Amino acid sequence: MDPNILYIIIGAVALIAGIIAGKIIFAKNTKKQVADAELQSQSLLKEAELRAETIKKEKELEAKEKFVQLKSAHDKEVNDRNRKIAESENRIRQKEQSINQKEANLDKQIKENEAIKDNLNRQIDVVNIKRNELEKHQEEHIRRLEKIAGLTAEEAKSQLVESLRQEAQTQAIGIQQEIIDDAKQKANKEARKIIIQTIQRTAAEQAIENSITVFNLESDEIKGQIIGREGRNIRAIEAATGVDLIVDDTPEAIILSSFDPLRREIARLSLQRLVADGRIHPARIEEVVEKTRKQIEEQVMEIGERTVIEMGIHGLHKELVRMVGRMRFRSSYGQNLLMHSRETANLCGIMAAELGLNAKLAKRAGLLHDIGKVPDEETELSHALLGAKLAEKYGENPAVVNAIGAHHDEMEMQYVISPIIQACDAISGARPGARREIMQQYLQRIKDLENLAMAYNGVEKAYAIQAGRELRVIVEADKVTDGDSEKLSFEIAQKIQTEMTFPGQIKVTVIREKRSVNVAR
Repeated sequence: MDPNILYIIIGAVALIAGIIAGKIIFAKNTKKQVADAELQSQSLLKEAELRAETIKKEKELEAKEKFVQLKSAHDKEVNDRNRKIAESENRIRQKEQSINQKEANLDKQIKENEAIKDNLNRQIDVVNIKRNELEKHQEEHIRRLEKIAGLTAEEAKSQLVESLRQEAQTQAIGIQQEIIDDAKQKANKEARKIIIQTIQRTAAEQAIENSITVFNLESDEIKGQIIGREGRNIRAIEAATGVDLIVDDTPEAIILSSFDPLRREIARLSLQRLVADGRIHPARIEEVVEKTRKQIEEQVMEIGERTVIEMGIHGLHKELVRMVGRMRFRSSYGQNLLMHSRETANLCGIMAAELGLNAKLAKRAGLLHDIGKVPDEETELSHALLGAKLAEKYGENPAVVNAIGAHHDEMEMQYVISPIIQACDAISGARPGARREIMQQYLQRIKDLENLAMAYNGVEKAYAIQAGRELRVIVEADKVTDGDSEKLSFEIAQKIQTEMTFPGQIKVTVIREKRSVNVAR
């Protein structure tokens, strides 16, 4: 046999023997480990049983404690419920006793009421019997009175009612007058105080302007230059300025006549420049007048800006500022329009402040209330409505627009400041010295006042005194009684108030005098 094969067989047998020997050794070790594991498991099992017993005893103790606590809480809750039930039973028992007592009292009261009712029925029967007897006596008495007076009951009643009606009417007029006087005194007390304080805190100029301006000359020779050849210069001046030039025998003076103060001012300044320059002819006149007009426009804008700054009014549109400046050259009844508007604005600011209103807004409306008198173009609208339209056009506050349009009652007043503007405008225009009233209008108003009083029956004479602020009416004593005098005074005052237009107020005084005259001979 080949030695190599032998070696291989021997190696394989040795390997197999080694493997078998290893398995035998491993088996022995495994048995030992199994025995050790069984001993260890038995030990663990005993420990687990001991721990389980301990936990069981602990849980039993906890359960007993929990049961004791729950039982205590349950007993307490049961005791509380029993106590509440006992209290409820006591209250119910008390209520039952109270109800029983009330029922007893009610039964007693019902019995007493029945006794009272029976007594009242007996008294009513007695009263009915006496009333019937009284009616019979009254009828008998009325028949006797009718027989004595010769009048039936209805006729006497009618006469009595008529007499009482007349007496009540007379007394009602007197009471009405007293109520009106008392109401005016109380209602106008604060208003008079505010108005008086407002007027006292302002000072304004007197009316002095008129419709002519006197242009003084150094010599009468200049008159000829102003007139020009065949009057061409004076015609050119009148055409360019719209002002009438009156050249008469007045020494060293020419009269400029126009109702528009702005035109008169342009004419005066133009003449002053022409005379100083010495060159007076139609072309030069037109040139100078145009330059003067531009200068006046700049001056107007400057006056407007200065006015709004002095008045503390901001954010005014430049066109409105220009209109404010134009007011300087306008007048109404001799009262300068700008001075009137400034005075009205100051009055409005003071009055609004006294009343706790917006003084700045009231002052703004007061300054702009007459801008409709200085429009660039003439329209058919009244100055109040035109002013409101212009103010609205240039973005003024709706309250200002309404105050401008309503200050002559041509629009409905929708804001609180509107009546303030109206009142302050009247104060500024009606104060003494503010305006010049035409004599014919003044005399006509006085005459109408006296004729209104003379139209009443029993009026003997009527005199308007104190520049029309008081009307004294003298009545015939035989035709007008004292009660009729009060009624007449009230009626005349009401008629004046509704039919006439006048500044301020008019006091009506009715005088009744009874004279008895005898002559001793």
